[in-house]
Amino acid sequence: MADQATTRARNAALAANTAEPINLRGRRRYGEIFIQVLLFVCGILTILTTIGIIFVLGRESLTFFLNDAVSVGEFLTTTSWQPVAGQFGIWALISATITTSVVAIFFSLPLGLGAAIYLSEYAGPRTRGILKPVLEILAGVPSVVYGYFALQFMTPLLRTALGWFGITIPSIYNMLSPGIVIGIMIIPLISSLSEDALSAVPSSLRQAAYGLGSTKFETATRIVLPAALSGVIAATIIGISRAVGETMIVALAAGAGPNFSFNPLQAAETMTGHIARISGGDLSYGTIDYQSIFAIGLTLFLMTLVLNIISGYVVRRFREVYE
Repeated sequence: MADQATTRARNAALAANTAEPINLRGRRRYGEIFIQVLLFVCGILTILTTIGIIFVLGRESLTFFLNDAVSVGEFLTTTSWQPVAGQFGIWALISATITTSVVAIFFSLPLGLGAAIYLSEYAGPRTRGILKPVLEILAGVPSVVYGYFALQFMTPLLRTALGWFGITIPSIYNMLSPGIVIGIMIIPLISSLSEDALSAVPSSLRQAAYGLGSTKFETATRIVLPAALSGVIAATIIGISRAVGETMIVALAAGAGPNFSFNPLQAAETMTGHIARISGGDLSYGTIDYQSIFAIGLTLFLMTLVLNIISGYVVRRFREVYE
C-alpha cells in the first residue's frame, strides 16, 4: 500500500511539473513562428533587392549594347574610352581600378594582418580594448575626407619622398596616392576579419606548440596563421572587393580622364570615379552616355560578385574543422 501511494504521489508530481512547460511551449510556439517569418521576409527582401539591381543594370546595359555605335567585343577588348568619338573600351577604366586596388592591398595587407596577429596573440585584454576601437575609427572616417587627405597630404608627401630617389610624379593626380589611402581605409576591415579567424583557432594548438618549445612568434606564424589561412584569404579578397568599389577617394585624387595605364605614378580614372564624374553633369535620359553608366556599373557589379564568390569558395575549401 505504501508503495502504491508513493507511486501515485510521484505520478501526480510529474504531471504537475510537466503540465506548465507544455503550455509554455505552446505559447512560445507562436512567438517563434512570428520570428521565423520575420527573418524569412528579411532574407527575401535582400534577395529581391539584388534581383532589382541586376534587372536595372541589365536592362540599361542591354539597351547600350543594342546600340549600333558600340558592340560587346569593342567594349570588352579595346582600351580607349572616348564617348565623343564613339569609343567605349572599358579597359581604359578597368586598368586604373586594378592599379589602385593592387596598391591598396599591398599597403593594407601587411599592416592589417600584423595588427590582427598582435591583437590576437600578443595584446592583453586591456591593450586590446584600447587599440581595437582606435583602429576601427579609420572605418568611420567618411571617404570624401580620405579623398582630400590623399590629394592634399599624401600626394605632396609622395612627390617629396620619391623626389629624393629621382622619381617624379608628373601631376598632382596619380593612382599611387589614392591607392595608399584606400589601403589605409580598408586596414580595419582586413584586421578585424583576420583577427576573428585567428581567434577561432583552438587554444590547444597554441599550448601544444608552446609545450614543444616554440616561441610566441613561431606559434603565431607557423601554427595559428596557417590554421586560420582560409579566413585571412577571405578577408583579403573582401578587402580587394571594397577597394574596387571605392568612389570618392579615386574621384578626387586619381584623375578625371580615362587612361589605359598600369603605372601608378600617372593620372587615370577608375570605373567608380568615371561614374561619379559624369553623373554629376547634364546627362540626358536615354543617351548613349547615360546608358554607358549602367554598362560600367554592371561590369563593376560582376567583378565584385566574382570576388565574393571566390571568397566564399576559399572559406569552404580551406576551412579547418576542429573538434
